[in-house]
Amino acid sequence: MEKIHNRQRIMNRSPVTFTLLFIVALAAACGALAGGAAVFLAVRKSVTPSPISTSISSTNTLPSAPTPTLIVPTPTIVVPTPTMELPTPIVVVPTPTISEPNNDLFLETKTIEITTAITEAVEMISPSVVTVLNLAINGAERGSGSGVIFSDNGYILTNAHVIAGHEALEVVFIDGETAAATLVGSDDYADIAVLQVQPPLPGVASLGNSDILRPGETVIAIGSPLGDFKNTVTVGVVSATGRTVDTGKGYQLEDLLQTDAAINQGNSGGPLVNLAGQVVGLNTLIVRGGSFGGSIAEGLGFAVASNTMGAISKQLIANGRVDRPYLGITWQPVTPRIARVYNLPVPWGIFITNVVDGSAADIGGLQAGDIIVMMDDVPLDGDHPFINVLYSYQPGDTITTKINREGQEQIVTITLGES
Repeated sequence: MEKIHNRQRIMNRSPVTFTLLFIVALAAACGALAGGAAVFLAVRKSVTPSPISTSISSTNTLPSAPTPTLIVPTPTIVVPTPTMELPTPIVVVPTPTISEPNNDLFLETKTIEITTAITEAVEMISPSVVTVLNLAINGAERGSGSGVIFSDNGYILTNAHVIAGHEALEVVFIDGETAAATLVGSDDYADIAVLQVQPPLPGVASLGNSDILRPGETVIAIGSPLGDFKNTVTVGVVSATGRTVDTGKGYQLEDLLQTDAAINQGNSGGPLVNLAGQVVGLNTLIVRGGSFGGSIAEGLGFAVASNTMGAISKQLIANGRVDRPYLGITWQPVTPRIARVYNLPVPWGIFITNVVDGSAADIGGLQAGDIIVMMDDVPLDGDHPFINVLYSYQPGDTITTKINREGQEQIVTITLGES
């Protein structure tokens, strides 16, 4: 009964309760609308419309529509940079000390390594080299060549063709000083002449032994090419020894040295020097062409051997002329090196390659293949070259020669002829 009464009371109160709830909900909704409107208005006030102009080329022009620009604040993020004081490494790079090159020292080093022998030989021989002037009686220059002083008495060696036809002679020394020269004697068959000037002399050269020269050995030619370029130095090698060149005058120049050192007109009579500074030849001629189709040759220079020069000059100084003994053979020198190469029975001498019919050698019984090792009591060796020994005799002298024939020694007596 009591439960029924309670239920009735609750139901009697329900309309009122619902009414109150409705009112509260409505008020809440109105509050929400008012709050939203307020937010909308606040946002609208902060928004500034920014028109964006777009030009469109067309047949129709459309009005520009304002585009709202929202300014979104860019957040600035400040990242704290840690301050770390790292020690800066100090790298000390050693700087190489480069001193300015000493030009004198550099050139000296280069000379020592490359050209010491040549430059020393040139310095040794140069003061004795002269320019020879072939003059007319009125002093006009008719030609020129070169020469070399080889005696303290003022004797000068040059070529016979340099002074041919002269009426006066003059020499020019290395320092440019000039001196009158006189002709002592000349020999056309050896193309050698001896002049003399009076001391003082700037230098004197020494003669070497041309018989021991080897092909490939370095030699130096010094002279005055064209008469203007005084004491010009050229370098080459001994191309061959014992050469014979036809002069075109009915005789041959014999026992010549062939070299590729440059020899030009005006070099004639100048010295050909070895690396010891000794005169081993007298520059005499060059060959530009041959019989092979008119070909032009280069590097074919020829010099009279120093042993021939020495022998001829002694006679010219003593007699003013050369009385030549004639043996009548062609030959090659024998040295210890050649003897080893060809297994010859003797270390020194001359090997006969040909004997001229009817000559002194032929009459005396010499044969091709014989090796002459001694003439009278003079051995043919490095100190006694064959040419020097032969030219110490006169035509008509009778000499005893020791020869080696097929390993056996024999004595042959020869009466020398006259060339």
